[in-house]
Amino acid sequence: MPTPLPSRADHVGSFLRPRSVIEAREHRGAGNIDYAELHATEDRAIAELVAWQEGLGLKAITDGEFRRYFFHTDFLLQLDGVEEHGGIAKAFKNDSGVDVHFAPPKMVVSGKVRHVKPIQLADYHYLAGLTRETPKVAIPSPTMLHFRAGRQGIPEEVYPTMDEFYADVAAAYRAEVDSLAQAGCRYIQMDDTNLAYLCDDTHRADAQARGMDPDDTPRQYARLINESFASAPADLIKAIHLCRGNFRSSWAAEGGYEPVAEIMFNELEIDAFFLEYDDPRSGDFAPLRFLPKGKTVVLGLVTTKLGEIESKDEIKRRIDEATKFVAIDQLALSPQCGFASTVHGNDITTEQQAEKIRLVVEVAEEVWGSVPAMAD
Repeated sequence: MPTPLPSRADHVGSFLRPRSVIEAREHRGAGNIDYAELHATEDRAIAELVAWQEGLGLKAITDGEFRRYFFHTDFLLQLDGVEEHGGIAKAFKNDSGVDVHFAPPKMVVSGKVRHVKPIQLADYHYLAGLTRETPKVAIPSPTMLHFRAGRQGIPEEVYPTMDEFYADVAAAYRAEVDSLAQAGCRYIQMDDTNLAYLCDDTHRADAQARGMDPDDTPRQYARLINESFASAPADLIKAIHLCRGNFRSSWAAEGGYEPVAEIMFNELEIDAFFLEYDDPRSGDFAPLRFLPKGKTVVLGLVTTKLGEIESKDEIKRRIDEATKFVAIDQLALSPQCGFASTVHGNDITTEQQAEKIRLVVEVAEEVWGSVPAMAD
């Protein structure tokens, strides 16, 4: 059974920002340069990044999210009716044992949610013009407009019922997906922290305190994501990445996928699931037993949080362990997350980043062969 992905070696999408982009963004913030100069700097960096990805053997190509500050806010704030109001303070954990205190921005609704203009279209056009491989666009999951604030962030005078809210959010996302699909995009990945957070006992309790049912919410989110893709063409690759937090090599949640797996795999009409499996906080592979035929799990076995390079033998051993629960032809390989979900990036070097991608490509070729993953 072929996977719908362009290759068994994939990646989540974001890469460490080059110094030129970071400095240009700082100069733009200080008013030293105009937006056109910042954009030109980003263009040059993205062109170099595309050539770099192709040179490493990747078949799914992104712009590295070089134009974004956060993986989600730059997109969501371009929807009508969405504002950023502070964040939820959280001590992110890491292997050093020193917590990184960070409050991820919280999106709240101030009016009717509407898609008033294409958001990623121009960026897609530029990316597609640079590569002959498959351009991949990553966008934040629509659940990001609900989970961190809950009903408290959705005024009843704007949305008397939650059904109205979900319908408008899905319609806004459909419009964005339609604009990309009409331009030729055939690979869209939604980045979702919230289904993964619902695997964490502390986050489940926090969600319940915000008036949510942690057991029913995954089903509601599956409906929302499905409706967001409802008008997509049949040949569009629909992917989702579950993330437990990724800020400066730290994370915010832990726990295996068991609480959400059955609903996620069977009710989400998604082709590929990018799952974090880089360390014990992600649990074991048993939840993969719920994966139905025709869908792919991309095992995130190579960490983006630490510079140490994993051994090929260990990665292959873990792939073999996963096949106790799901067929090998329903699996692929990637890093567990992006290298820079925010402009800050993880605490690794660009050389280590390249080694990690090269490792993914080489192991995928050795396990599945070098033939394209998608059927002709």
